[in-house]
Amino acid sequence: MSQAAKSPTDKPTLADRLGTHFHDFDHARLSDASRRATKRLLLDYLGVAIAGSQTESGEVARKFAAVTGGHAESTLVGGDGRVPAMQAAFANAISSHSVELDDIDVLALFHFSPPVYSSALAVAEQAGASGKDLLVALAAGCEMMERLSRAANNSLRNRGYHTTPTCGVFGATVAAAKLQGLSAEQIVSALGLAGASSGGLMEMYGPSMQKRFNPGPAARNGVTAATMAGLGFTGTNTIFEGERGFLKAFTDQNQPGRLVEDLDKPYQLDIEFKPYSCARPIHNAIDCALEIRRKHKPDLARVAGIEMARHPDWAHYHQNARPKTYHEAQVSLPYSVAVALTDGQALFAQYNDQRLGEPVLKRLSELVRFTVDPSLPRGVSCRMTMEMEGGERHVSQVDYPKGSIQNPMNDEELRAKFDSLVTPVLGANRAAEIAAMVQSIEDCANVGQLMQLTQKRTGR
Repeated sequence: MSQAAKSPTDKPTLADRLGTHFHDFDHARLSDASRRATKRLLLDYLGVAIAGSQTESGEVARKFAAVTGGHAESTLVGGDGRVPAMQAAFANAISSHSVELDDIDVLALFHFSPPVYSSALAVAEQAGASGKDLLVALAAGCEMMERLSRAANNSLRNRGYHTTPTCGVFGATVAAAKLQGLSAEQIVSALGLAGASSGGLMEMYGPSMQKRFNPGPAARNGVTAATMAGLGFTGTNTIFEGERGFLKAFTDQNQPGRLVEDLDKPYQLDIEFKPYSCARPIHNAIDCALEIRRKHKPDLARVAGIEMARHPDWAHYHQNARPKTYHEAQVSLPYSVAVALTDGQALFAQYNDQRLGEPVLKRLSELVRFTVDPSLPRGVSCRMTMEMEGGERHVSQVDYPKGSIQNPMNDEELRAKFDSLVTPVLGANRAAEIAAMVQSIEDCANVGQLMQLTQKRTGR
């Protein structure tokens, strides 16, 4: 009897129940809301990954994938070649996390698409899967990732683990397993193997590329876990609740039941999108700054102070007022507020090394001071008070940032974001082709047709 198997008298473990659930999950079980959310995220992911592939971190990741060699199976987004599926998943995950415009969950704890979409698209292309099969795998992978985050957080994050890779490897594994047609028992083994390679630390904020790297191994390891299980390698079925399992190892407090909560009901897949090129918990502060700028048109030379009240969940993050590189600036709330006040936006163009030394940005950044307010209603809530010379005060509070479920980016805004990211790399015609194929992805016979369009040279 394999390690992942169970005798008829054994009580099913969490992984057993999840393995059965995801094995049985098919297109008929995909709700209209999840189908729409998954397709919207596919468009967003491709735009962000194509733009990210041209950054220094994206270029290094593509070079690494190329020099390792192997069978030409899956596309390097924004490049001109194909590599083994594991390496494509790795490089594309890094690219999609390299401009800080990737999606986010409702609690701003993790990004769905770098691990899950990178794994799924690489395996779908390798397997010659259809667009309909891809959508099922994407939805299943996102569900798995969020279920585990809900079971493990906030303890996981507070202990210093980065949720995107730590939970993302399980989502990437389920997505790959669906596309490879694994049995329920094989999915259980794959989840065990994913647990063996789960990891990722929050020690990532600073001038380096460290944060960009984290989802790469998660996407790659998801492909590896599913492939190994499909070949017969068995994994433990107690990976989540076991004495030395994921929840015991990675958390001080957890809710195991949330992993299998309402498995018999349609899953509500809530995905939020980012209009600003920085860490999501900073977006509320940017919206505050933009509202004050729009309503009051303050003379920035007369700003005497900026108080930023934050909820305890995120109060002690993103405080660096003197970023040394654009990587560091993208996780700096003071810099992001300063550039939003001066430029009226916070897109990738605002985050570049040449801007960091501008006197007005440095002055405004250093005026920001943080306070903790547990009465704020949400973990990402922010209340900004701008104090002017002479005593005038401007106040803005934002609980739901632009791009959230409650304050969404509509289809036109999402498409505009996509076009702004893809057109400089591939041109307007190619951007339109990709968007059209995503829109009708259910009719796509082979996902490779879509991925070919994301290359700088398609060979057509």
